[in-house]
Amino acid sequence: MTSILKVNGLTKQFGGLVAVNDVSFDVQPNEILSVIGPNGAGKSTIFKLISSFLRPTRGEVLFQGERISGLAPHIVARKGVVRTFQETTIFKGLTARDSVIVAHHLRSRASLIGYYFETGLARRDEEAFGSSSDEILEFLGLGEVKNEIASNLPHGHLRALGIAIGLAANPQVLLLDEPFAGMNHEETRRAVELVRAVRERGVTVLLVEHDMAAVMKISDRIVVINFGSKIAEGTPAQIQKNDRVIEAYLGVEDQSIGL
Repeated sequence: MTSILKVNGLTKQFGGLVAVNDVSFDVQPNEILSVIGPNGAGKSTIFKLISSFLRPTRGEVLFQGERISGLAPHIVARKGVVRTFQETTIFKGLTARDSVIVAHHLRSRASLIGYYFETGLARRDEEAFGSSSDEILEFLGLGEVKNEIASNLPHGHLRALGIAIGLAANPQVLLLDEPFAGMNHEETRRAVELVRAVRERGVTVLLVEHDMAAVMKISDRIVVINFGSKIAEGTPAQIQKNDRVIEAYLGVEDQSIGL
């Protein structure tokens, strides 16, 4: 099967610090791949490199065979590689629905001038974005709170709204940065089902996460990073038995890492 995303020899240096060191892996279409590792291992830096928020020192990222490294982040998003953030949503003063509508404007056909003068194309964009936003919010179980101000939503709904904002850009690959952070057991269970549902829409999912129980439950494959380098890659069952992974997590109770 042809990979949808390829990370080839990715390296990022900040002065004398090597944050990511010659990391390579492929992501297959419609799979859920998790990137895990101890705090400070370089996981978030890898996400920033894939989504082009950082330029690599060496190496490259290919999306459907095309090099996307070094492109502007909004161009990468338009091509179909979309990243969500730990902050869940940057539109906390808007309603949930308006937050998702704003995110749709990455796909606008009308210009800024067109929106200012409310041209026919701009009005058609807004109508389409409103309908799409309603569909996405219903899909993610947020239909009943779509008119609530985002800052008033509980934590689990905020996380779902962050995914909704990502889906508004019509991604082919969705990068989720710690989607289960701060959740209780029931919230995590619902969020796991939510991510699976996103995959069922035909979206490939790449996620960084510290909740190992959720990672082991949801992932098709796992890439393990330690001190900026890849130390293991495989299925959840393979990762749980990998001695290098167990060593990297020394000091963490086995139950917390799914072993």
